[in-house]
Amino acid sequence: MPSNETARWLHLIDGEPREAASGRTLDVADPSTGERFATLPRGDARDVDAAVDAARRACRGAWGRATATERGRVLMRWSALVAQHHEELAALECRDTGKPISQARADIGACARYFEYYAGAADKLHGETIPYAAGSTVMALRVPHGVTGHIIPWNYPAQIFGRSVGAALAAGNACVVKPAEDACLTPLRLAALALEAGLPPGALNLVCGLGAEAGAALAAHPGIDHISFTGSPQTGTAVAQAAAVNHVPVTLELGGKSPQLLFADADLDAALPVVVQAIVQNAGQTCAAGSRVLIERAIHEEVMERLAARFEALRCGPGRLDPDCGPLISRRQLERVGAMVEAACADGVRVAARARLMDEAASGGHYFPPLLLAQVPPAHDIAQQEVFGPVLAAFAFDGEDEAAALANGTPYGLTAGVWTRDGARQLRMAHRIEAGQVFVNNYGAGGGIELPFGGMKHSGHGREKAFEGLRGFTTIKTIAIRHG
Repeated sequence: MPSNETARWLHLIDGEPREAASGRTLDVADPSTGERFATLPRGDARDVDAAVDAARRACRGAWGRATATERGRVLMRWSALVAQHHEELAALECRDTGKPISQARADIGACARYFEYYAGAADKLHGETIPYAAGSTVMALRVPHGVTGHIIPWNYPAQIFGRSVGAALAAGNACVVKPAEDACLTPLRLAALALEAGLPPGALNLVCGLGAEAGAALAAHPGIDHISFTGSPQTGTAVAQAAAVNHVPVTLELGGKSPQLLFADADLDAALPVVVQAIVQNAGQTCAAGSRVLIERAIHEEVMERLAARFEALRCGPGRLDPDCGPLISRRQLERVGAMVEAACADGVRVAARARLMDEAASGGHYFPPLLLAQVPPAHDIAQQEVFGPVLAAFAFDGEDEAAALANGTPYGLTAGVWTRDGARQLRMAHRIEAGQVFVNNYGAGGGIELPFGGMKHSGHGREKAFEGLRGFTTIKTIAIRHG
């Protein structure tokens, strides 16, 4: 791994570090200071071509011939290496993304767990036999797609790399990964550890670069057999359209505007810390962030007072100091979040509370202290669109019907939380809410590694994580034998 302050990182293609074919580079900035500290290759279609060719050779070579047990053992060794390099990787993730060091440590731990989980699942991915005509045996086998493309975002580079690539490799695919240009370093280091774990050259390839160049080339590449994309709905649409030209299946994990519903009988001592953490985590740059809190009117005033006190106690500052909230990923993201909040306030939305910016926060850092917003019209952009920042919008409701209407009243359907002691209401609301995951009296932004994760409506389609994510990186091959 490069160690100096302006380190030059390279692609990983066919097991070797490579410069961009163009010779061009991209700067890497520290979100906590805005200062450049490394460079990346600015890949394009030529680099993607080389990576896809290497992955295809791996499919036809040693990796394609590896048994499921052998694949699992490689992933298990990889998991152990990630655990061994935990602090190094966490420090890299913290600096590259700006997130607090404790969150970075948790992300690296989750990445190791993904490799461990899929290592154990690799040889348990079974097909089935199908009763058919007399004198026949029919088998439905689960086989890998072949070469899979992975376009991963900047908000959780280690975690999403682990969940996507871990499942794809366990199923027997060879991978071409395009990390987000704002956060490439941890995926590149993880890929180097994969080679150390014994992954054959070409089974995993990473191409850095801009989304409009390297990402677009990967999405449209005729040598790709399946694409996994995590990001915005707008970019997801472009990826799906490009893949459709080649009739390539796509898993899309897109945005969210996830609600948390607080009923009058909720245990507020348990709920409120979770509500705050669900929007502050990773500076709100989480597709499953709990960005809306829906409060039954009988407790609305009390909840708003208690939430305001919690927001005002939060600290926003450099990730290395482990604050409650770190900086946003980039100046561009800071300007976007600020513009959305400014427009909402101009339309009468009230700032009910604001977190404190730490004295150690550099003036060039991309800091946006968490905000609690009140008097938010349900149809306003700030209530409908993903802010992707630490901004919590609060609403009041009367009864279950209005709660369900508010919860479902956005284009998204990724995650939701329901807080009530009433067991019947728990089930009623869980069934009524249109979301891929519903948590009752708890909230996991994206849930655990063992829980299928994905969205409804504009939040995407397909599922990642858990065993369902492993199945998604396979297709069914039917073999019908007539033997008399």
